[in-house]
Order: sequence, then C-alpha cells, then structure tokens
Amino acid sequence: MKRDGYNRTSMNSAHYHIFKTALGPCGIAWNQRDARSRPLVTHFQLPEATAAMTDSRIVGKSGASKSDSPPRAIAEIIERVCRHFEGEIQDFGDIDLDLDESPPFARQVYKAARKIPVGQTRTYGQIAKSAGNPAAARAVGQALGQNPIALIVPCHRVLAAGGKSGGFSAHGGCATKARMLEIEGANVTMFA
Repeated sequence: MKRDGYNRTSMNSAHYHIFKTALGPCGIAWNQRDARSRPLVTHFQLPEATAAMTDSRIVGKSGASKSDSPPRAIAEIIERVCRHFEGEIQDFGDIDLDLDESPPFARQVYKAARKIPVGQTRTYGQIAKSAGNPAAARAVGQALGQNPIALIVPCHRVLAAGGKSGGFSAHGGCATKARMLEIEGANVTMFA
C-alpha cells in the first residue's frame, strides 16, 4: 500500500550493509517481505569516525541484521550514493522508503525535504510551511535531527533563518553538512 508517497506494509526481513564512499563508511538498512518484493530503505547512516562506529550506529538505530550481499535494488542505491559523494550528483527522490516508525508530522517534514532540488537549500520555516504548520520551525529541526534516512531525505539542505547552518546530527556536525552541500554545488559561504 502507498500513502503520503511512502510504502507502508508489514515487513519481516530487516538487513543492513556497510560500504565505503569518498566521504567515509556509510550504512544502509532495508526491509524486504520476500525475495520478489522491492526492498524499502528504513535507515541511512552517514559516516562515523570509523567503519565499526558506523556499523554500531546503524545496528542500534535499525535493529537489522548484517548482509554482505544486498539485493540488487539496494546495491544500485549504494552505487548511486558512491557516485554522489564522488561529485556525480544523484537525485534520490525515486527511492522507496519505509518511514512507519516516524511520527506523522516528521513524515510530512521528510516529504517536504525530499522536494528540495540538489544544490538548493530551504529554511526550517519554509519546510514547516510546506509540511502544513508554518509556526513549527523548531519542530522541523527536531524531526530532521531524528531523520533515519539522511542524504536520501536530504536534511542537510535545510538551514536556519538567515542562511545559518543550523544543526546537523551526523558525525562532524555542520562541517559534514557543509561538505555535503559543497559536493552538491550549493553555496556554503553562509557557514563561514
């Protein structure tokens, strides 16, 4: 079943895979009903200080079991992420997500964030308005801080008012956010 642009179904097979990128070791977790069904991404882990820390972080968030051989659809996403971090910009808007564990307002925030074009940014206030609650800029920041699928739900493209960086919960904080925006060709002079 599809609702709000995201697939919702009961899943019984959660897995994750750690892979190397130009930014560092990333992790991706997914659910898949059976070998014939399309996997749905449930978590994406940006690089931690080490691959072991990335692994530990995604296990803690997803509760998934490790897979050394992800299904083809996930392997294709991994390849796209690698190309993206090497500067061959990708649009991840077509990737199927499972955000059942996220509250309804957060799902609206993630949906709005996914509409931000590569190389552009929006403010927390603009995302609040897009999510149907113009006075909820602070709640947008909280939802983005809990974003389980960073990069694919591009929370790094959301800034504080006045072009300030705002927060970023990934390892490296705002420096990582600036690096991701720089890769995408966005103006990062506001971070200076």
